[in-house]
Amino acid sequence: MASMAAMVTMGVAALFLSAAASSAMAAGLQMDFYSSTCPRVEEIVKDEMVEILRAAPTLAGPLLRLHFHDCFVRGCDGSVLLDSTPANTAEKDATPNLTLRGFGSVQRVKDRLEQACPGTVSCADILALMARDAVVLARGPSWPVALGRRDGRVSIANETNQLPPPTANFTRLVQMFAAKGLGVKDLVVLSGGHTLGTAHCNLFSDRLYNFTGANNLADVDPALDATYLARLRSRCQSLADNTTLNEMDPGSFLSFDASYYRLVAKRRGLFHSDAALLSDPATRAYVQRQATGLFADEFFRDFADSMVKMSTVDVLTGAQGEIRKKCYLVN
Repeated sequence: MASMAAMVTMGVAALFLSAAASSAMAAGLQMDFYSSTCPRVEEIVKDEMVEILRAAPTLAGPLLRLHFHDCFVRGCDGSVLLDSTPANTAEKDATPNLTLRGFGSVQRVKDRLEQACPGTVSCADILALMARDAVVLARGPSWPVALGRRDGRVSIANETNQLPPPTANFTRLVQMFAAKGLGVKDLVVLSGGHTLGTAHCNLFSDRLYNFTGANNLADVDPALDATYLARLRSRCQSLADNTTLNEMDPGSFLSFDASYYRLVAKRRGLFHSDAALLSDPATRAYVQRQATGLFADEFFRDFADSMVKMSTVDVLTGAQGEIRKKCYLVN
């Protein structure tokens, strides 16, 4: 007979799968969408992701970020992948997206799927699967990815103003997440994705040199730990530095874990938006709970749940959009 702990675990998994399926059906997606047209889709994506991250382990965070940036603009429709044209500047060339990476890896997976199942799997679905596998391969949680997204044909740089900027305060973050059907808990949980990856100095250097606009060495963000500030200044030596990279979760930026929250609790979150989580009682309580290191399993479940929600935002299904042959071009 299965142990009580195993039964509880199976029960939680079953409840999660049920919730994920309900969310997917509400969005018009299906857990078995490609069962007859491309039954090995998840296996193919996973195989490619293993090779991609074996060669470039630092891509785990960027591939997760690509999915996030896709879903917050026009929904999860692959619009972030489209190239600009002479008549239009696309999302990928807007300021908030200039540091995105991983486009070539997405096309690599698309090419492999085109060989196996021509004209079948959307770039939007590929991006959702790759983001999930990036987290899993970085020793994070898994979640069921419902499929059936269609690719959008429109990508407009100016629409990236819907992306929550690293400079945002708590009120603005809540508003921007709410506009996508995501709540305060989703905000604090998805912020935990900052456990993976790096960020350029110019995304937070105002906290080091120009917090109020005075632009001097004393003009620092009081919400930033002084020791951490000095460490960041040793790497980011001017406001103009837009090339130096910093680990968002120092010492653990290649592993998906809850250590991000320990940093935020110590006032060592890199961005304004990280520090903002301490300004609200609910999000501060979540940060402090996870900072104990005793509830990582809970964070993993929460992150998986929030990713399921985010990955269904404003998806195109049915006859909407198209299935692109190349992820960077409309057909």
